[in-house]
Amino acid sequence: MTRVRRVAVSSPQTRLAHARGRARGRWRVPALDPGDAERAAALYRRQRAIGLPVLLALAGLLLGLPLVFTAWPALDTVRLLGVPVSWLLLAVLPYPAMALLAFAQLRAAERAERRR
Repeated sequence: MTRVRRVAVSSPQTRLAHARGRARGRWRVPALDPGDAERAAALYRRQRAIGLPVLLALAGLLLGLPLVFTAWPALDTVRLLGVPVSWLLLAVLPYPAMALLAFAQLRAAERAERRR
C-alpha cells in the first residue's frame, strides 16, 4: 500500500505574515497631543459611565430570572399555548431585552461622541 503524501494548504496572507515575521518590541499606543488626549480620556470616562448601568441591567435580567422562578414556582404550571410560562420567560424575554439594552447603550455612546 502506498502512502499518499499530505499537503498543507494555507492562505497567501498566512504565508506573507510568516515571511514578514513578528514585529520586534512592544506595541506602543500612538501619542496624542494633550488636547486630544484629554478629550479621549473624557469620552472614555463618559462611555464607561453610560455602559455601567446597562451592564447592571443586563446582570439583573440574567440573574433575576432564576430568582423569579424560585419566588414563583407556580410559573411552571401556568401554560400559554401549551408551553410553561417559565420556559417562555427564559427562552423569549432575554433576547429582545438584551437587544433593547444594546441599542440604548449604542445610542447613548454615539450621543456622547457627538458632544465631545
